[in-house]
Amino acid sequence: MPEAKADDIVGPVTHEIESNGVHLMWQEPKQPNGLIVLYEVSYRRYGDEELHQCVSRRNFALERGCRLRGLLPGNYSVRVRATSLAGNGSWTETTYFYVTDYVVPSPDIAKIIIGPLIFVFLFSVVIGSIYLFLRKRQPDGPLGPLYASSNPEYLSASDVFPCSVYVPDEWEVPREKITLLRELGQGSFGMVYEGNARDIIKGEAETRVAVKTVNESASLRERIEFLNEASVMKGFTCHHVVRLLGVVSKGQPTLVVMELMAHGDLKSYLRSLRPEAENNPGRPPPTLHEMIQMAAEIADGMAYLNAKKFVHRDLAARNCMVAHDFTVKIGDFGMTRDIYETDYYRKGGKGLLPVRWMSPESLKDGVFTTSSDMWSFGVVLWEITSLAEQPYQGLSNEQVLKFVMDGGHLDQPDNCPDRLSELMRMCWQFNPKMRPTFLEIVDLLKDDLHPTFPEVSFFHSEENKAPESEELEMECEDMESVPLDRPSHFPREEVVGPPLGLKRSYEEHVPYTHMNGAKRNGRALTLPRSSPS
Repeated sequence: MPEAKADDIVGPVTHEIESNGVHLMWQEPKQPNGLIVLYEVSYRRYGDEELHQCVSRRNFALERGCRLRGLLPGNYSVRVRATSLAGNGSWTETTYFYVTDYVVPSPDIAKIIIGPLIFVFLFSVVIGSIYLFLRKRQPDGPLGPLYASSNPEYLSASDVFPCSVYVPDEWEVPREKITLLRELGQGSFGMVYEGNARDIIKGEAETRVAVKTVNESASLRERIEFLNEASVMKGFTCHHVVRLLGVVSKGQPTLVVMELMAHGDLKSYLRSLRPEAENNPGRPPPTLHEMIQMAAEIADGMAYLNAKKFVHRDLAARNCMVAHDFTVKIGDFGMTRDIYETDYYRKGGKGLLPVRWMSPESLKDGVFTTSSDMWSFGVVLWEITSLAEQPYQGLSNEQVLKFVMDGGHLDQPDNCPDRLSELMRMCWQFNPKMRPTFLEIVDLLKDDLHPTFPEVSFFHSEENKAPESEELEMECEDMESVPLDRPSHFPREEVVGPPLGLKRSYEEHVPYTHMNGAKRNGRALTLPRSSPS
């Protein structure tokens, strides 16, 4: 949830008069909502119309602000605001400055005015001719496989959007190395394809990949968000986090190349395992062993993200992906929101929120930490054991919001193994400091996992050397305001039951039934049963 005033510029706008204009300077927001995309400078000379200038983050860093050049003599007013991925901040207080009169020899005036006009005219003629020539040569459409080729009707992202903050780097992949084979489905920003990529992984001549695209009709903000969400993944190298392989930002459409997850998102995969599902691949519902393996893989990926100081904010089965070997990985950071639009709720006219997966402190104060991710992890466990039922089925989003903030949580699903039920209840402690860490979850399950898990997991890696005490640190200063106990009218619920372990046979299938329910004050809240869909 965006923080109010987090995108506001701190302090006044200062200025220095220079020989050819004015140098404006200001401070960046200290803790913006995500990434600052650009700054908007609004200025006007007394008696004239207001003018606006866009300043990218790169230009802001180079200029330590921005420079306004070619100003006519007179009194000026100026104000600035920042724009993040969450929207616009507030305007700064208006600053005033005066540009003195100066004399330019008449021959120079002619050069200054006529020269640029001639250049602009000639440039427009050339560009228009090239555009018409290429448009006539463009075929009606591809035959056979879809090939990702540069569309001559479009300039590159940096040309079309001068305020774009994305700069091509070592992750840039030549467009001609990507071949699109078939559609996988509609993503949040555009179509997702299965494709081939040449020389994208060292030692592999060709790699099967997933290619995400952005719609031609996407706004500037959506295109920037699309690339920045991919950029977040550049720093992640964990077996249980979906791997970014490359980016094609030069030309259009923009492409993000990722590790192919053959079985799609975990929510769809779980629903396909329902006995009555039309798209059932012929597999039974997951065994207890398989559910424990899924839980540990997700927890290991989240432990890695936590070690990288990354708070997910939207952990859910829909945002986990299933590989060809059925390994579950954390993936698609914010890229699946539109696919499962009904999983989100708009609170108070603000951004969409996944309220059914959110912790009490996140719902109440907009605080997101690794502890709130742990609450969401408990809901993911509930999804795994229920084959992706809708949490709190039968309650409206508003009812769920109030219910959770008042101390309620989901009830144990029917036929849910006690070991997983105990894990859920640990995750749903009202006091966030009482919830376990993701490393502790893996530690509880490590003896019951596949023999290859130690070879690939973050938990067993050399990188996992941080002392456990660091895992308990809060990621946000606002955490101090979170109540440490559930409301007084809800007595503390003690976790009871046998210690965690796997006593059942790994081959024992947990019978699938539709289940719903939530727990409050130790009593089950009966809810209507859901439909199979």
